[in-house]
Amino acid sequence: MKRSQTIVAWVLKLPRSVKRLIALGLDGLICIISVYVAFYLRLGFWTTIYAASHPMIASIAIGLPIFVSFGLYRAIFRHAGWYAVLSVARAVALYSVPFFLIYTIVGIHGIPRTIGIIQPILLFLMIAASRLIAGVSLGDAYKALWNNGEIPRVLIYGAGAAGRQIASAIRAGTEMRVAGFIDDDAALWRSTIDGMRVYSPAELPRVISRTGVTDILLAVPSASRARRTEIMHALRHLDLHVRTLPGLLDMARGSVSVSDLRDVEIEDLLGRPPVPPNEDLLQKNIRGKVVLVTGAGGSIGSELCRQIAAARPSLLLLLEASEYNLYAIHQELTRQYAASDLDPMTAIPLLGSVCDAMRVREVMATWEPDTIFHAAAYKHVPLVENNVLEGIRNNVLGTRIVASLAKEYSVASFVLISTDKAVRPTNVMGTTKRLAELVLQSMQDDAQRTCFSMVRFGNVLGSSGSVVPLFRSQIARGGPITLTHPDITRYFMTIPEAAQLVLQAGAMAKGGDVFVLDMGEPVRIIDLARNIIELSGLSVRDERKPDGDIEIRIVGIRPGEKLYEELLIGGDPAPTEHPRIMRSQEAYLSWPNLSKLLKELENAIERRDVVGAAELIGRIVPEYSPSSDLVDLVADAKSADDTMERRLGAGLN
Repeated sequence: MKRSQTIVAWVLKLPRSVKRLIALGLDGLICIISVYVAFYLRLGFWTTIYAASHPMIASIAIGLPIFVSFGLYRAIFRHAGWYAVLSVARAVALYSVPFFLIYTIVGIHGIPRTIGIIQPILLFLMIAASRLIAGVSLGDAYKALWNNGEIPRVLIYGAGAAGRQIASAIRAGTEMRVAGFIDDDAALWRSTIDGMRVYSPAELPRVISRTGVTDILLAVPSASRARRTEIMHALRHLDLHVRTLPGLLDMARGSVSVSDLRDVEIEDLLGRPPVPPNEDLLQKNIRGKVVLVTGAGGSIGSELCRQIAAARPSLLLLLEASEYNLYAIHQELTRQYAASDLDPMTAIPLLGSVCDAMRVREVMATWEPDTIFHAAAYKHVPLVENNVLEGIRNNVLGTRIVASLAKEYSVASFVLISTDKAVRPTNVMGTTKRLAELVLQSMQDDAQRTCFSMVRFGNVLGSSGSVVPLFRSQIARGGPITLTHPDITRYFMTIPEAAQLVLQAGAMAKGGDVFVLDMGEPVRIIDLARNIIELSGLSVRDERKPDGDIEIRIVGIRPGEKLYEELLIGGDPAPTEHPRIMRSQEAYLSWPNLSKLLKELENAIERRDVVGAAELIGRIVPEYSPSSDLVDLVADAKSADDTMERRLGAGLN
C-alpha cells in the first residue's frame, strides 16, 4: 500500500507534459486491449495478436487523434468526474463512426463484422473507468500530500478579483496550497470565499503559526505604490517568502495566472510614486532625429536606447566597446522595433571606443547626429581606483573627444550622464566624472551650435556592479552578505526612471547646465541588505538570532569609498518645469586654461605616470580629497619591483 502511494505521489510531481504523454500511452494500450476483448466476446476464445492486429492499429490511428482534438489530455485527472465521462463519450461517439463503417458496413476479410459495434462500446467503458479511477486515486493521494505538509502553504494578500483568480489557478495545480486570504477590508473579515477564510492583517502571526504558511502572495494590483510599500514593510519580519503580482497596468493585457507572480524586488520598497513624463520633453530632441548613444550596452545606456527607440528617432546609433553588450541591446531593439511595426534597420550597432577619435569622427561624419547621450564611462569605484590611467583616459579624454567632435559637426544637443560621486570626490572615478563635467561646461563658452548639458544622479537599482544584484547572488550562495561599513548610505533610483529623467533634462538645457535629479531620501545599505534577506523568506543571522539564515559581515571601507554621497557642490539648486529635475550653477575653468591642463594629463598618461596624473586631476578638481593612498595595480607592482632591485643592488655592492 505504501509503495503504491509513493508511486502515485511520484506521478503527481511529474511535469504536466510528461503526465499527458503517459495518459496518451495508456489510452493507446486501452485501444489494443478493447479490440482483443471484443474478439474474445465474439469468438468465445482468445485469438492471436496477429489476427487482431488490423483493428488494433486502426483503433490507435483513429482514436488518439480524436481524443487529443477533444481535449481529453488537457483535463486534470485528479479532478476527473462525470464531466470527464461525458467528454469521453463524445470523443468515442465520433470515433465509432469511421470504425463502424470500416469493420461493419464495408468489412475486412477475417475480421467479424460485430467487432465494429462491440469494440467502441468496450473502449468507452474502459477509458471512462480509467478516468474515474484516476480521479479517485490521484485525488486521495493529493489530499494526503496536502495534509502531510509536503505542499507549500500560501496566504493570498488581497481577496479581490486578482486574489480569487490566483487562488483558482493554484487549486488547479500541484505546486501550492492556499490557506486563506488576508484583506484590509473589515467587511470581509471572518467570511469565506470559495471555501477559504478571509483574515485581517492583525491576525497574520497567529494564522502563520497555526497553518504553517511559508509564502505570502501579494495580489493587490490596484493599490498605490505607497500602500504596497506599507504592506511589504509590515510583512518583512515574518520570515516569509513574499511574492507579488505586477501592477494594474501590467495586468491589463490579460487574466491573472500563477506565472504572473514574481519575487518582490527591492524597487517595490524603495521606489517612489512615479511622476508622469512630459511627452513633449521626452520627444523634443529625439522624434524624427538622428540620435547617438555612447556606452549603449551599459545599464543606463541600454535603458536610454529602449526609451529613445520608443520615441521614434529617424536613426538610433549604438556605440559600444563591448561586443556582447552591443549584440544584446541590438537584438532587443530589433525585437522591439519589429513588435511596433518599425524598421529594425534604424537601430545601427557600432563597435568602438569613445577614446578612438578616428572611429568617433567616422561615425559623426557618416550620420551627422542631432543628439548625443554620452553614457560611456568606467564607473566601478574600486576598479578605477586600481586602474587610474585607464579611468582618466576613458572618462575624461574620451568625453573630450566626443564633445569636441560634436561641436565640430554641429550636434544640436549633447547630454553627459554624470554621477553624485563627482561632488567633492574622494576617489578617482568621481574626480574623472567631475572633470568630464568641466570639459562640457568649458566648451559651452564658445559653442554656438551645440548645447552641452550634464545630468547628475546617484545609484540606480539593478545596474551592473550595484549592490542589489551582488546581495542577491550572495544570498543564493547561502551568504554572507558583505558590507563595507554599517553606516554607509546611498541614494537610489530605478534605471527606467533615471533614463526617463535624463531624456527630459536634456530637452530643457540652455547650455552648460548641470542638472541634478531628485533621488528622494538616502538609504542605509545595511537596511537594504536586511530588506532583501527578509523578503526572500530568510532571516538575518546576528547576536539576537544566532541560528538565522544569512550573516551580514562588515569587511571595511574600500579604497576611494565614501560613507555618504552628495548631489550638489554648493548653493541652492534652481527648480525646472519638472518636479524631479533641478538645475545647479557651479564654477568651472575657461576652455583655454582647461585644455592646457588636459594636454598635460594626456602627456602623463602617455608616460604612464600614475602619480603625476593623480596629482594633476587633484589640481584641476580642488574638491578632490583622496580617502586612501594611491592603489593603482600597475604602479604598485612597479614600485615593488623597483624596491626589490634596489635591495638586490645594495646587496651586490
